[in-house]
Amino acid sequence: MDFDLDSRILTLALARMVDALANSFLVVVLPLYIGNVVALPAFVGTTLTVATVEFTVTPELLIGVVLSLFGFLNSFGQPFTGSLSDRTGRRKAFLLLGLALVAVGSAGYILLRDYVSILLMRALQGVGAAFTIPATVALVNEYSASDERGGNFGLYNTFRLLGFGTGPLVAGIVVSQGPYRVAGFDVSGFDAAFLVAVVGAVLSFALVTALIRDPDQTEAEAGDDISIQMRNPDGPGLDPVFALGLATIVMAFSLALFAPLANVINERLNQGEFLFSVQFGAAVLANVMFQFPLGQWSDRYGRRPFLLGGFVLLLPTTFAQGFVGSTPVVTLLQSVPVLDPSLLMVLVRFLQGVAIAAVFAPSLALAGDLAKEGQSGSTLSLLTMGFGLGIAFGTLFSGILVGFAFYVPFVVATAAGVGALALVYTQVGETVDDAVGIPAVGD
Repeated sequence: MDFDLDSRILTLALARMVDALANSFLVVVLPLYIGNVVALPAFVGTTLTVATVEFTVTPELLIGVVLSLFGFLNSFGQPFTGSLSDRTGRRKAFLLLGLALVAVGSAGYILLRDYVSILLMRALQGVGAAFTIPATVALVNEYSASDERGGNFGLYNTFRLLGFGTGPLVAGIVVSQGPYRVAGFDVSGFDAAFLVAVVGAVLSFALVTALIRDPDQTEAEAGDDISIQMRNPDGPGLDPVFALGLATIVMAFSLALFAPLANVINERLNQGEFLFSVQFGAAVLANVMFQFPLGQWSDRYGRRPFLLGGFVLLLPTTFAQGFVGSTPVVTLLQSVPVLDPSLLMVLVRFLQGVAIAAVFAPSLALAGDLAKEGQSGSTLSLLTMGFGLGIAFGTLFSGILVGFAFYVPFVVATAAGVGALALVYTQVGETVDDAVGIPAVGD
């Protein structure tokens, strides 16, 4: 299949990769930084009562607040910033503002050492991400011809995931090898990591400044009616983009369950941190490998076959993670010694990554197909918000649900996945006119 690479989309993908790498640094570094360097509030260790429920304020709880604050501000802010960028037509300005806020927040970690300041800096970065993400996907959509939209979103997501996947590895090396001697000054490993995050945001800022321009038609054609549509304006049922947004929450929720259970999984499978990192990275690797080709194929064969196929594959690969390491599975695998439980988890995670790749790029492309002129920001932000919310809720509820039994988080996510599959099948139609696709119910 022919594909003409647009240098503007490659620039956006590279800028997002550098920004994602810099931000994923902080996911690894901030918990260590808060636990070892930051001055925590005096009420740490005290017991509080909220609505008759008692809990102890621990450093881990405060770390969780910092990390989750970014996700919630980022996600809930996207519909507003996406809509505002539609009204003004100033995609580039929103993107640059967001990158500047991320850079300021990263620099603030170096200068400020108390918990409240760290919380404010992370909140500032969450707001910054809310500006950058809708503006970026809107530009990718507006730069794309209809028959290359899936491939372009696949390319964009590939670079974004490359940055996100390599960031934690590089961050661990940077922190562990410190302190450094730079221009006659001692720089700790933590400060070096924050400087890398600042440099990443600045590089992205420079790329966008030099090479990105707002599409000529965006400001002139930006509409006033940019409210979120829940009902389908052309018939019964839900608006297809809103339905995709709900399904995206479930998809991201399923993906996010794994990381918070690192210690439990390592003990269950009798493995070390290295194998867990391989299992975690397998899903990212699959996304990197398959986002672009699956996005391209959705331009030719239609969006629905990949959306439905992705959710069908998501169900067993999510469900299986809850039972790898259980006695019946271990007994079965003893007859296949080359595939022990740890390697089976690698395989299952990789296939789950393929499922995510099959859903995400075609979803963005389909939403882009349906977006009205000048409303790409508000339309596509429903999906990017859904992904962020799914990650935030998955991270939060994974630790709660595993208290009932190890398999419970994965069974709950699988049940939600069945609902998401039904939602996509019944509410989301095909947007590629000449595709050999799967008709929606009622088509």
